Amino acid sequence: MLLWPTLQTRGRKLSQLQATQMINQGKTVIVDVRDPAEFATGHLAGAVNIPLNEFPNRQSEIEKFKSKNVIAVCQQGVRSARAASQLGKAGCAEVYSLAGGATAWQSQGLPLVK
Repeated sequence: MLLWPTLQTRGRKLSQLQATQMINQGKTVIVDVRDPAEFATGHLAGAVNIPLNEFPNRQSEIEKFKSKNVIAVCQQGVRSARAASQLGKAGCAEVYSLAGGATAWQSQGLPLVK
């Protein structure tokens, strides 16, 4: 019964507004799970690029995120949802997926950096 609140927090979707508010509050890590070529075309400011297929080999980096809010981002929100689940299993307590990914972020007029 006590496990249910923990399971609910893993992989919740955030709107662009919610993500912006969380980022502005601090203690948030943005993990862009796209491949390096996609990441280079434009990403959220301050994002760390850890492609989804590299998660198993980059656990030491992921360990550092456990005490922070983690927002997983991909192009459209599919890979980030899978990443959020994996991050939750790795012990990150507050994990979110950016709804619609970088595409939705940019369509809302929010900046991407190269």
